[in-house]
Formats: sequence, structure tokens, C-alpha cells
Amino acid sequence: MRLLPEHEWRALAAAHCARVDGLIGPYLEHRAAGSKHPVIDFLFTYYGHKPAQLRRWHPGYGVALENAREYDGARGYHRHSVASVRPPAVMPERWWRDSTASAPELAGSGHSHAGMTEAHAEAAAPDIRTWTADPAYLARRADTVGYVADLLRATASRPAQLSCFGLHEWAMVYRSEEVRHQQVPLRLGHEGTDSVVESMSLRCTHFDAFRFFTPDAVPRNAEPLTRESQLQREQPACLHANMDLYKWAFKLVPLVDSALLLDCFELACAARELDMRASPYDLTEYGYTPVRIETPAGRAEYVRNQADLADRAADLRTRLHTACQDLLALIPADTAREGHPSIRFEEARRVDSGGSR
Repeated sequence: MRLLPEHEWRALAAAHCARVDGLIGPYLEHRAAGSKHPVIDFLFTYYGHKPAQLRRWHPGYGVALENAREYDGARGYHRHSVASVRPPAVMPERWWRDSTASAPELAGSGHSHAGMTEAHAEAAAPDIRTWTADPAYLARRADTVGYVADLLRATASRPAQLSCFGLHEWAMVYRSEEVRHQQVPLRLGHEGTDSVVESMSLRCTHFDAFRFFTPDAVPRNAEPLTRESQLQREQPACLHANMDLYKWAFKLVPLVDSALLLDCFELACAARELDMRASPYDLTEYGYTPVRIETPAGRAEYVRNQADLADRAADLRTRLHTACQDLLALIPADTAREGHPSIRFEEARRVDSGGSR
């Protein structure tokens, strides 16, 4: 257990909030004006993690926060007694100034320089209140942590596929008079959009994009996708698989730290922008220049940007997978459930559910 004094964690929390506000400013401005944004809104409406939740800072599992009363009752947290934290390693010197010991820290031998035992020193310490992620909450989330670890590992093990050209967004309006973003027009109109879909192969590998295909687009995909086959299909260049790193990070809050969460959110913002610039929608009114994937030059531009995002995602996927592995190692063997495929599938159904696109 590592303890953060109040002045330190409050500074970190303030910096976190400032970073969040810089990232979501346009979304908040549009929301305050009562208007919708076809690009940014997705990151909150589909994923369902609200700005207020994103702004709350979390240090991650194994970190105790001094005098963090605003975390009392927060999901996944519990209050610590001072006896839960070993004084020599983590307590600031000022906590020991009123102690009967003559030295501010205890020696590694288990005694203070004045000869006081650690037990006596602990009893003499002030009643410091701390809050930290609850081990019981970690145990309850064992299946989710295990499922996310499995999915991240499986995705990273496959070669990157850079031939989808973002056609999933086109497949969602193929041969349909309905469009998902009614406030913006289709660049090529309905007939032109349909012609683009019919001129190229659909190679989507992400079920949560595929499930929004129109009925006529579904059989055009290279292979059918199901929730059950998600672990066997996701690959590391997929824009939506890389956006979903943000989803997996916030599903694990407060067990993972907010620095990792925001790095994943930043990547999701960049991936969503490319996703919609390459879509059939005309977003010039919102300041987005199109990536014209209906042309060879546009497809080459898309692949370059997709590869750059995949490189960024690879590091984040590794960091998140490492965090999952570290958490799993802390769960008692008699507490964690077996990772049976049927259990993992049910967990996938629960944590993968997303809103409308």
C-alpha cells in the first residue's frame, strides 16, 4: 500500500481535471447550447461514461488517499484505518512529530531510533483517515478483469489488418433512407454511398460495429461476426477495437489509474475523428475535412492514419493488459471464479453492451 498525502493527491486530481476539460471543452460547449455534435457526442452517448465521471480522479489500486472524504461511498472505495498502512514505508514525517519516539522514522529492524517498536509507534500515531480501492470490490470484478485481459491479449496476438478503409460507417446506411446523424448530409447522397459499398469488400472485424450494419450490408461482410466469436476476431488495427481501450479502462475504474484512462480517452478521441472523417457524412460545417476513401488517395491517407493510431494503441493495450494481470495476481485463488468460456461470454455480454451510434 502506498499513501499519498492530501496536498499531493489534490494537486494530481486538479491536473487531471484540467486535462479532461481541455479534451472535452467542445462537447460541453455544444451541450450547453443544446446542440448535438456528430463526432464528439459518441464518446459519451455510446460509451455511457459521463463527463463528471471522467473528471473524477482515481489513483488506481493499492494507493491510499489521506483525508479524501469525497470518496466516502464512491463505488469501489472503502475507508482505511491507519493500522492498515505501515508507518515506516509510507507515512509522512509530520505524522510522527508528536510521537514518543525521538526519531521521525522507524528503522528497518522494526524499532525506532529511540527503541520503540513498530507496534508501539503505530498505536501512538494520529487517527489518520484514508480511502483506497476496496479489495472486496476487486474480488467482485474478477470476471471482468479476466475477460478484459483475455480480449486484450488475443487482440494483440494478431497481425494488424489495414484493408477495411472505415467502410463500417458506410455499411450502417447502405440501402437505407435512415441515417444515424440526421443533422448532417451524406457527402455522396444515398445512391453514391451505396455505390461505394458495392465497389469494395466489407472486411469489418469488430462485432460492435458490425451489429449496426443495415440488413442488406450484413451478408456483404467478409465473414459473419458474433459476440461469441469476439475473442477470435478482434485485431489491433481496428479503429473501434482501439477506441474500446477507453471502454475497458473505465470499466475497471477505480482499479486502474486515471492517467491510463485519459491516455485511452485521448486515443479514442483521435480514432473517432478519423472514423467520422472517413465516413459518408459531410462534416465540413464542423471543421472536419473528409478522408475520401472512395478514391485511391483517400484510402492511402486512411491507412496511414489507421497505422499511426494502431501504433499508439499497442502501447496502451500493453499497459492495460499489464494492469489487469497485476490485479488478477492480487485476487485470492479461492475468491476468483474459474475463467470458463461460458462465464467469460456472459461477462462479455454484460460489459460490452453499448448505446446507439
